[in-house]
Amino acid sequence: MDVVVNLQAMGAPAVAVGGISLLLIKRFVDHNRNSPPDLPPLPEVPGMPLIGNLLQLKEKKPHKTFAKWAVTYGPIYSIKTGSTNLVVLNSNDVAKEAMVTRFPEISTRKLSKALDILVADKSMVAISDYDEFHKTAKRYLLTHILGPNAQRQQRIHRDTLIENTSNQLHALSKNFPLKSINFRELFELGLFGLAMKQTLGEDVESVYVDELQTTMSRYEMFNCLVRDPMVGAIDVDWRDFFPYLKWIPNKRFENKIEQMNIHKAAIMKSLVQRARKQSSSTEGMQCYLDYLDSEGKMLSEKQIQMLIWEVIIETADTTVVATEWALFELAKDLKRQERLYEEISRVCGSDKITEEKLPDLPYLYAIFQETLRVHSPVPIIPLRYVHEHTQLGGYFVPSGSEIAINIYGCNMDKNVWENPEQWNPERFMNENSDPMDLQKTMAFGGGKRVCAGALEAMTISRLAIGRLIQEFEWRLTEGQADDVDIVGLTARKLQPMLAILKPRSRLAE
Repeated sequence: MDVVVNLQAMGAPAVAVGGISLLLIKRFVDHNRNSPPDLPPLPEVPGMPLIGNLLQLKEKKPHKTFAKWAVTYGPIYSIKTGSTNLVVLNSNDVAKEAMVTRFPEISTRKLSKALDILVADKSMVAISDYDEFHKTAKRYLLTHILGPNAQRQQRIHRDTLIENTSNQLHALSKNFPLKSINFRELFELGLFGLAMKQTLGEDVESVYVDELQTTMSRYEMFNCLVRDPMVGAIDVDWRDFFPYLKWIPNKRFENKIEQMNIHKAAIMKSLVQRARKQSSSTEGMQCYLDYLDSEGKMLSEKQIQMLIWEVIIETADTTVVATEWALFELAKDLKRQERLYEEISRVCGSDKITEEKLPDLPYLYAIFQETLRVHSPVPIIPLRYVHEHTQLGGYFVPSGSEIAINIYGCNMDKNVWENPEQWNPERFMNENSDPMDLQKTMAFGGGKRVCAGALEAMTISRLAIGRLIQEFEWRLTEGQADDVDIVGLTARKLQPMLAILKPRSRLAE
């Protein structure tokens, strides 16, 4: 994201420079006219003329840079990203104020160019503005897939996922006892299958995509529907920072994202058509698509396909991130791994761990929560737009600003967490720890926009961690312990965890 190089490459037209100057003058006048006299302005991180703080963010891990700045400028401050005023929040108190108390003034989503294309102009629950579409689509999602009643009905799919994962790992460790295992590759494909069962009624092994004139395998579908969009969603178009220059072409970026979106849309269309043909021969609602076709009369075909895709991409990514990091930390810390194994053995005996036993396993809960704290799957909540003047943390926040809630910064706050960089599950074992407190680490957001999939993610991840520690001893391959680099502004591990598994005694059926 070298903005200077991009500007030089386009020639930096004189007209654009003149426009920038006028815009800066206008912003200065408007800011002074609109600032209320009784509230102080936000602390500002010094930057450069025109581009602001962009060059200070070129490492593409802004959540870590934001947390460093919080030490100097406090839990809330303002930076400039090109022409945009970005307010960064780095503490739980200020983040909760933004998500709950000030929600009416800052509920609108602000999307990058890449996200805008990939989510079809906010046609997803997680990305949409808090409007009637959001409320209706979220109700559909909770009713059929993610709410408590729906989760009970979906139990069979989760049990199958965990059982299949266990069986595959046992087969690999038996046939290749000295070979390291890529857990992520196995588990994410299993979750992909779970999401297809929930949304389309079956785990599709392959599908012919008419618009692409080719048959896509399960692995190819996963790449086009999950992996590629996850990378594309964090890609940066320099025009996002200078919207008044959006008339200048950036063809290489546009073509890459458009091709990614064309493949995603074509596959989703074929999958939906296939599922409808299958369901026409059965009675009753078998999957989420049946429910949307029956209840979502006001939804367009594109919106239905996007809502199906949302479940697929979110199920097959976020849960993988949390589960892989937990197993990584346990494989690196054999004493804590043994403590968890002993807790599971004491509660479950020789029986396989089940969802009913999860409330009786406080150390497993602590491991899950601590993993979310240190490795939050979404380090920065998708940006929100301030559409009315408001205040946060005692400071004036003008309309037109964008809000970045830095979950990573909140969870690295030394005023709240002792030695926050250390992975220490015991910090969640105190008597004041509430097993259902989803706000402690802010990993699932908060307020009216709290993550709809929190219950499912907590259940699947804890059950997977517990079952796989119950059945295997995990050890990292040599050199893995310090390999903690991540993919850009996500918490996804850059290199998959490679572990040697030693089976424990087989459990009762």
